[in-house]
Amino acid sequence: MDIHNVGGTPGGTKTFLLGLIMLVVGGYLLFNHVQIHGGGYWRFSFLGGGYGTSFGITLIPLLFGIGILFGNGKSLVGKGLTALGFLVILVGIIANLDVHFRQTSLWNTLTMLILIVGGLGLIIRSTMEMKQQKAPQAPPAD
Repeated sequence: MDIHNVGGTPGGTKTFLLGLIMLVVGGYLLFNHVQIHGGGYWRFSFLGGGYGTSFGITLIPLLFGIGILFGNGKSLVGKGLTALGFLVILVGIIANLDVHFRQTSLWNTLTMLILIVGGLGLIIRSTMEMKQQKAPQAPPAD
């Protein structure tokens, strides 16, 4: 396989690498302008009372699963409860994050987005099969 013909295109490797560099730089610039703040974990009230956090309740399946696994390390119920408990806690944390895009100029925003979209376009172009054009043939000699 010729490394210069990635996806059947002449020079496909250079196009792919340029696209990858553009995608990485654009992604870095975009992610560098995002600020994340932790919000309050799930909150609810009990029977009209004061507000509390539900973090303790999300630990119950995790702790039961770990306890079952200590008793029987091959238990599918223990593995399922542990995985479910971990997933519920992870979803709770992610769902309560506040994500904000820092103020920036239109030029910077367009630069970031064009780098990302252009890089993706070059990566896709470098992996697509291109039809080779046949060279024109000389007329037969009489």
